[in-house]
Amino acid sequence: VDLTWLRRQIGVVLQENVLFNRSIRENIALADPAMPMDRVIAAASLAGAHDFILELPEGYDTIVGERGSSLSGGQRQRVAIARALIADPRILILDEATSALDYESERAIQQNMKRISAGRTVFVIAHRLSTVRHANRIITIEHGRIVEDGTHDDLIRSNGRYANLHYLQAGIHEVR
Repeated sequence: VDLTWLRRQIGVVLQENVLFNRSIRENIALADPAMPMDRVIAAASLAGAHDFILELPEGYDTIVGERGSSLSGGQRQRVAIARALIADPRILILDEATSALDYESERAIQQNMKRISAGRTVFVIAHRLSTVRHANRIITIEHGRIVEDGTHDDLIRSNGRYANLHYLQAGIHEVR
């Protein structure tokens, strides 16, 4: 297998992502600086970043500072998600990729998740269960071992570890 080809098939968004002291546009189109602007905007929109980018002084041409220092943590995460999406990878790994997002920003990404997932396999690693609620398959791992596997509804019905975490995060103290 050609490793260069394989690497292009995988997009990864981490909890902490590296942004460069360049424009938002350059950070999103990092792999292909000649990327057409309409593709940059489409990726940013899907990542829930387009609106905040337009509010910046220079829009997509705004320089973000070293490591993205002029942006909030949630804004940096959305730019990183857009960067991963623009490459159209077959496999997308989101490792706590929405952990710094506020409720509205996370909701926007959740609403776009069907479009984000279309034509690719998406692995979502998250402690915030609302992030994985609509996944086709949820795997609960404890101490490095799989302890549960199923849909959200299946796991709630089984009343195991996932259900307990769900109720705890929802503020329901009495497990059903």
